[in-house]
Amino acid sequence: MSRRPGRRTSVLAVGVAAFVAAWAGHAGAQQLGVGPSDIGGVVTSANGPEAGVWVIAETTGLGTSRYAKIVVTDDRGRYLLPALPAGAQYNVWVRGFGLVDSRRVPAKPGTTLNLTATVAPTPRAAAQY
Repeated sequence: MSRRPGRRTSVLAVGVAAFVAAWAGHAGAQQLGVGPSDIGGVVTSANGPEAGVWVIAETTGLGTSRYAKIVVTDDRGRYLLPALPAGAQYNVWVRGFGLVDSRRVPAKPGTTLNLTATVAPTPRAAAQY
């Protein structure tokens, strides 16, 4: 004899689904959280969040000629430059297809830095960057 799920089973299933969704969202936020050795944020342009663009952090303040780290934004324009060596200020900027290189913004590890990308005015101009 099979048993039909009753109201109690349905409420339990909805509760479990809500918990799993909330937990997954919390875990995702923690993975993109900016720690003391990271720089992270969101890249947007006039078109909204910029997915798949490079975010570059560069410094010459570590006793080397140049140190750079490059990451790519996710589908919501979020980026995280993790585990940057301490003791230096970094210049951070955005580069991507169809964009003009953004201005370089100074930042230190532990900073949340939202960046603005500029869409190239023409396809020809985009090809020059």
